[in-house]
Amino acid sequence: MPKIVVSMWITLDGFVAGPNDEMDWLLADDQLQTYERDLVESAGSLLLGRITHADFAGYWPVAARNPDEPAAVRGYAQRLDALEKIVVSASGNIADWKGTRRIARVDPDEIAEIKRASGGDIVVYGSLAVIRSLADLRLIDELHLLVHPLFLRQGRALFDGGRPPARLALVSAEPFESGVVLMTYHPLNGG
Repeated sequence: MPKIVVSMWITLDGFVAGPNDEMDWLLADDQLQTYERDLVESAGSLLLGRITHADFAGYWPVAARNPDEPAAVRGYAQRLDALEKIVVSASGNIADWKGTRRIARVDPDEIAEIKRASGGDIVVYGSLAVIRSLADLRLIDELHLLVHPLFLRQGRALFDGGRPPARLALVSAEPFESGVVLMTYHPLNGG
């Protein structure tokens, strides 16, 4: 059965963006681009929050058709464009992007149906509220943390407080030349 795979770029101190959603600290290299491409090649769909979906819809379809983009970027963009996009949005106010459908909230029964129907893994990027809901409901099958070698010291944390600890099992750790380390985890005790 397809897995729900959360992929997140994160700092050593647990932040995924600066206080104003800055991402200028990212270290992209060939290894990271290969990881991203391989991840979406085995995917059947993307599961995104409304804001991440809008950001992606505003960039990736254009990049997929832009001959000035490097071939690797254009190939990645074309794969994203071809995937089914599932957007979690209570308001229903979502960006236009082919292959997009909406669900109102993260519901365990609906997620199980999505998994049964998916032709590959369901990849979650960004979308902190979606990730937190999936984690609270123990629906994440695999967590990929692309740990960047810096302390951001302030910003948006992957998880907020107020929830009990969740244990993870390390599956693999792969260092990249940039200093980024891809840490792959499986949740223990059903997520």
